[in-house]
Amino acid sequence: MAPSIGRHAAGEVRIIPVAVRGEIRAGESLSARLLAAARKLRLRFENGDILVVKHKVVSKAEGAVVALDEIRPSAAARAWARRYGLDARVSELALRESRRIVRRERGILITETRHGFVCANSGVDVSNVDGGRHAVLLPVDPDRSAAKLRRELKKQLDIEIAVIVSDSFGRPWREGLTEVAIGVAGMRAMIDYRGRRDPHGYSLHATVDAVADELACAAGLVCGKLAGTPACIIRGYSYRRENRRGSGGARELIRPAQTDLFR
Repeated sequence: MAPSIGRHAAGEVRIIPVAVRGEIRAGESLSARLLAAARKLRLRFENGDILVVKHKVVSKAEGAVVALDEIRPSAAARAWARRYGLDARVSELALRESRRIVRRERGILITETRHGFVCANSGVDVSNVDGGRHAVLLPVDPDRSAAKLRRELKKQLDIEIAVIVSDSFGRPWREGLTEVAIGVAGMRAMIDYRGRRDPHGYSLHATVDAVADELACAAGLVCGKLAGTPACIIRGYSYRRENRRGSGGARELIRPAQTDLFR
């Protein structure tokens, strides 16, 4: 294995792609595949690295993949799909995976998942799977998935790293998709600046940075959508580690109902 890539000056962050050849199969060790890919690329993990992994490879390894031919859509799913030219099987899966429907209009189905995420189609996705025969669901517990992957890598490498599981979400009032953190382990998902003073002496009242989302977005620029690169190593960002009781993972990023003005 090649010498590790050295640290850079304070403030500089590197994003290193980890390309993985071939499909991830149910029951396969994702940590083993990622380590093998890193060795082939002559990459070495370092203390303080952050591994950002796209949720699809996590879901595939965990078996969260459904054969669409086995789905029998309900009358409601068939009517919705027929009206807008959609796949009724995917609509049915989206409804099954939802805790509630947030908005359903003009062929767009926005739901709240069992995890508490608000997104299109409950995160059910058919792209980058196998050409439309199967759909990938979100991991049952993305924080637990991130923690398991981190634990396995730590055991193999004997170093401290953080893990983020990411997915692409749309956003209210904004076009396009961005990556978000749906699972986090080994680091705090947010940094709370409230009560601190800016350089002008003003005390901050509302600034809480969603750093896990920001890191997921940064990795998304390098991983891309069609490059066969399901993971990236972020190096140089000094994240805050979990406290002894744990940070709550990506659950910290879900806005509580009592403070959600749009619920």
